[in-house]
Amino acid sequence: MAVKTYSPTTPSLRHMATPSFVELTKSKPEKSLLVTLKHKAGRNNTGKITVRHHGGGNKTKYRIIDFKGAFNANGNTVTAIEYDPNRTAYIALLQDEAGKKSYVLATDGIKVGDVLFAGENADIKPGNVLPIGNIPVGTLINSIELYPGRGAQLVRSAGAAAQLMAKENGMAQIRLPSGEVRLVRLDCKATIGTIGNLEHENIKIGKAGKKRHMGIRPTVRGSVMNPCDHPHGGGEGRAPIGRPGPVTPWGKPALGYKTRNKKARTNKFIVKRRNDK
Repeated sequence: MAVKTYSPTTPSLRHMATPSFVELTKSKPEKSLLVTLKHKAGRNNTGKITVRHHGGGNKTKYRIIDFKGAFNANGNTVTAIEYDPNRTAYIALLQDEAGKKSYVLATDGIKVGDVLFAGENADIKPGNVLPIGNIPVGTLINSIELYPGRGAQLVRSAGAAAQLMAKENGMAQIRLPSGEVRLVRLDCKATIGTIGNLEHENIKIGKAGKKRHMGIRPTVRGSVMNPCDHPHGGGEGRAPIGRPGPVTPWGKPALGYKTRNKKARTNKFIVKRRNDK
């Protein structure tokens, strides 16, 4: 993938960098794999805003992705590489011998015409899905299950890959992109290779309007609010925070605060915590 840059004919174009989409082979999605996606503007089932700064945005439809690696074990041909507005990664359209179609996350290196396999006997090639117990140590993997049959939950964003570090006592040690080393059962599935769209990290939005198209509304600093609206608010001119550290609108620590529950049941699966940024 290459990134497209622009001549600085306007201030917004000066630093803008957008995907070139040269990898895509099909512009319209498969209708049988689409679901209407209702935009909730950050509101929960009672109508209260629980996630701020959401709303508006372009109308999108959800693509049904096969995260369980349940496609035909006898071979599935890649018929298209497509854009998905709901994620950073591109998606691949597969079709088996019977004509059944499914979407999977596009692994880097796969192209139209390739045949992907799922199962214990699949080759160690990008895009193939195998139980972790059948994958050699040192292999780069993505789309990792945490519980057998639940579907991929880890390492699903563009350019991401984890590494299989060791296998013992029915568990595998996997180093995640964050640097965390975690234990995962050997009967969980994973996909070989790195997620595609590697240049996604180099994209620059360029202007506020593009964020609005993405359904993200403006964010206002707490320090410019009134005291009734935010703990940082109030004061004459540029007032300091006035507290030991920055907090959220509800008074909880905002920076450098560990949010993981120290008594979480799954703490026993973490061999090494993630790297400090």
